[in-house]
Parts: sequence; structure tokens; C-alpha cells
Amino acid sequence: MYQTDFFSESLIESLAKLPQAKVAYIPHFMSSQQADDCYTELKNTLPWKQETIKIYGKEVVSPRLQSWHGDVGTPYHYSNTTMQPNDWTPYLYQLKLKCEQAFDAQYNSVLVNYYRDGGDAMGWHSDDEPELGDNPTIASLTLGYARTFSLKHKTLKQRFDIPLSHGSLLIMAGTTQKFWQHAVPRRKRVTEGRINLTFRYIHR
Repeated sequence: MYQTDFFSESLIESLAKLPQAKVAYIPHFMSSQQADDCYTELKNTLPWKQETIKIYGKEVVSPRLQSWHGDVGTPYHYSNTTMQPNDWTPYLYQLKLKCEQAFDAQYNSVLVNYYRDGGDAMGWHSDDEPELGDNPTIASLTLGYARTFSLKHKTLKQRFDIPLSHGSLLIMAGTTQKFWQHAVPRRKRVTEGRINLTFRYIHR
């Protein structure tokens, strides 16, 4: 269905050398068939919403669809918006367990973003909200069309672009969120969709 061949030893080695970061990339975390099935299931069954967020004091419609899921009592606050968790679906819960086993981490919530085409995007930000605690370990699972995931250091003149492939897993841990921002830039020529799941642990 989608490309899964963005494996590069040099890319993985470069990620490992990023200063003040701990980033790991598993390009074939899921098989192509597993990723196809997962993409179709999530696209057709999750309660997608288009949130209104506040950027630089101005309310705007989020340029993507979202669905927040987690344990009871795990609301997520960002851009002056509070998202209350939907229940875990059996499919999402199994993906949570799979990601926990991959990096010996614990997660109690997941933000699912649906980029309908290249016009949907994510601006520069860090996942550094207080409820995520210090040095969170975030597991980012990508399904669908491979979009560029960009990282840039907050003070150093360093930027790194990764084409996250269908069925891949990116782990951001350590001090990554303190020193780096990330984004998914617009790609107007892209007509296919992408679903990204970021598993997190909300401290209550």
C-alpha cells in the first residue's frame, strides 16, 4: 500500500549522534501488511475531531484531525486546549503494549493525528507540557504515506529531516524535548493520507 523502504544505516547513525537528544528509529517496526491493516482500521473507526487551538493569541482550526485516547484521568493540555481522553480501543491498546515492549517504557495515553493529505501539517513545537514530566519517552508510530519529520535544535544551528516510513517507530527520549523542536511540514503535492500515533505517559 505504502512505501516501507526508507531504511538507511547512515540515517540511524546520524540520529544516534544528535547532541542533547536520545532518538532511535525502527523503520520496519510493523510488517507492510500489519501497517496496511492498522491504517485502515484507525482511519475508519476512530472518533476524529478537528480542534480549535490558540497560536500567538489567535484561535485557529487545527490543520489535521485528531483523536486522544488514554486511561481515565489523563487529559492533555496544549495551545490553550484541553482534550479529554476517549477510551482505549482494543486495537490502540494492543499497539500501546507493542510500543512499551519495544523500548521498555510505560504509556497511559496516545495522541492520534490524521494528516488527510499534504495540506495537513504540524508546526514547530516540543512535547514538553508539564504533565509529561521531565525527559519523557515518546513513541511515534507512523502509518500511511511517508512524510518528512523535521527536528531542529533550539539554540544550535542544526536541523535534521527524516522520511518516516509506513509501519516505522521513532523513539524520542532523554533531553530531546528540552533541546529540540519537531514539525511535519506541508507538502502540497502529496494527495495520500498519513496517521501518526504518539504514545505518552501523563503524570497525574
